[in-house]
Amino acid sequence: MMPGNYGSALGRPGLYGGFGGFSTSEKAVDISPSLVLAQRQRINTAAVCQAFFVPWLLFCFIYAVMSFSLHYTQPALSWLFVGCGAWVTFLVGLSALRLSFVTMRGEYDREPSWLIFLFVSMLMAMVLGVVFGQQNFWADTQPYYDLLGLSRYTGVSPAGMRGQQLMDAGQVFFAEGAQLDLRKSMGFQNMDTYCVAPITIGNEAGPLPLASYDFWAVGLDCCSASSSDFRCGEFNNPRALAGLRLMNDDQRSFFRLAVQQAESAYNIRATHPLFFYWMQSPEDEMSAYRAEAYKHYFLGMTLHFCFQLLCVSLAARAFSKSGHF
Repeated sequence: MMPGNYGSALGRPGLYGGFGGFSTSEKAVDISPSLVLAQRQRINTAAVCQAFFVPWLLFCFIYAVMSFSLHYTQPALSWLFVGCGAWVTFLVGLSALRLSFVTMRGEYDREPSWLIFLFVSMLMAMVLGVVFGQQNFWADTQPYYDLLGLSRYTGVSPAGMRGQQLMDAGQVFFAEGAQLDLRKSMGFQNMDTYCVAPITIGNEAGPLPLASYDFWAVGLDCCSASSSDFRCGEFNNPRALAGLRLMNDDQRSFFRLAVQQAESAYNIRATHPLFFYWMQSPEDEMSAYRAEAYKHYFLGMTLHFCFQLLCVSLAARAFSKSGHF
């Protein structure tokens, strides 16, 4: 082969203008790497933005609806909003399914990859929003609003008041001289240890005996079941003279069992026991419930933002390799 005609062997014009590997009726197609790269890098920006922002905004909306006051005051309306989000997600999924069938029949020349990804992301956002919203509501928001709806009592003497007189108490500020009788504390163990100690009245000599011990400080896993070693809440704070009502119904029966054990062990009587977290400032503790609810909400927003960003990035990389942009 002559050096000047090497192009003829490749089917390209040689120095003499001829085509060595093709007939005159054939045409050569030039597919250069730069052209392929350009085709693979064409990104549907609108679809990518929708795939990122729509699921994230849906998560934030559902998470807020299930976390805060609307769920407490109007639970039916909050679930109606969740249903609206689910309906929109269903419509997106229906569109993705219809477009997939149209593409399979050859009536549409683009893959519905981003629409399918959008549907899956919205479905995950719905589920995560409901699950984490419920958890946030039960742990922080519901106790806050339950306590807010109860009464506030001041100057309560454990010797002069009975439990049935304060059935609607949420915050109780006891009279001067109120203290915990740690010698009569008790723990009941059932997986966790449920600790109780009677709230009494006393002087420098110590707690005075009461006809009925109706007010009890409580805590979880802060004592042992075999000795009087109550170390719950602000038990060692001399300024602590208040109690915040226990609102967890699941724990109340176990604390009652601990009180019954104390009645039997110390030969005392508790006619109508009420349970409180012993502390100095119940208002600060209530504010902490609300602050925790907002903190968990913003943390969830941030984590889902990062999660959605990662998913979109991985999807864009996968679609670019498969040519489904």
